[in-house]
Amino acid sequence: MKKTVSFSRDSANVFFHITTRCNLTCRHCYINRQQHGDETLPLATVETWLELFARRSVKANIVFLGGEPTLHPELAPMIKKARKLGYDSITVDTNGYLFNDILSKVTPQEVDYFSFSLDGATAATNDMVRGAGSYAACTKGIRQAVSRRFSVSVIFTVSQANISEIGSMGPLLTSLGVKRFFIQVIGIRGRSAANRTENLQVARNDWLAAVPAAAEAIAGQGITVTFPIVFLKDGDRFECAGRVADNYFVFPNGRVYRCPLCEDFAMHSLMVDGNRLIEREPINENDLFQLDIPEGCVMNKLIQPDNLSYRPDGTPKYRVACCLLKEEIAGYTLKRT
Repeated sequence: MKKTVSFSRDSANVFFHITTRCNLTCRHCYINRQQHGDETLPLATVETWLELFARRSVKANIVFLGGEPTLHPELAPMIKKARKLGYDSITVDTNGYLFNDILSKVTPQEVDYFSFSLDGATAATNDMVRGAGSYAACTKGIRQAVSRRFSVSVIFTVSQANISEIGSMGPLLTSLGVKRFFIQVIGIRGRSAANRTENLQVARNDWLAAVPAAAEAIAGQGITVTFPIVFLKDGDRFECAGRVADNYFVFPNGRVYRCPLCEDFAMHSLMVDGNRLIEREPINENDLFQLDIPEGCVMNKLIQPDNLSYRPDGTPKYRVACCLLKEEIAGYTLKRT
């Protein structure tokens, strides 16, 4: 199986937002144009920045994102540049509309994965989250990519709006020819942070009752499943990806974050300025990574504390894991006897 982004210890990933433009208005969209800018980066700038991160992280995985990255008419030469620079894997995250005929401009040898965002096993649920017609467009795009022999993965962002369908994703993924499935937990940032009255955050009991079992069942259908732990059990060690991994979330205005939960704030630890990657002075997200708190993830405590619960003595009942360190279950086929 080809490589793609790795949510693990000692991994190196560059999440490159080449534009913040998008044709959809998803309820949980994390893009915040006040913080991330609204420009679309020109090819020359993207190529220069790709070189910066290729030098910083040897054998890094790169993910091209937006907004919707296929809206960029020069995505194909960006992919080819990343391949030339020696990135370990190249992934394109897309909503499935596949603009600018991107599938005919690159080859399966140049793109390791097209990763499609699909937030429901049915059109009714997905379109409620992502917009009318998006389910049909995404599943059509998946079929087109598979028919052209591209490796395909699907991303499912779990929220209160769609958690009831996570267990139904296996048959759909199998029918579409998908071999990798990424489960994400909704983060209260971007649009979901601006609309706090619509509580999309998943309660601990709901998550534990649905997601781990669904991940195991889907893996049993031959699909490799990557999913976040979210809620640590007693005895589990908390680790922050900001300490043990090498992740960069790059935005068109030059901000570079190490943690996605920080993205609604000017807390970025790095900045691309004059085509140089510079470290920002404290206080920034790096300083928060060094804090050890009983609740686990510092940023979760600061910006989405509603998924925490406390005992009468004020101590937390459980800890929340880093959203960037995940479990992976390799796809297998259940033997019937």
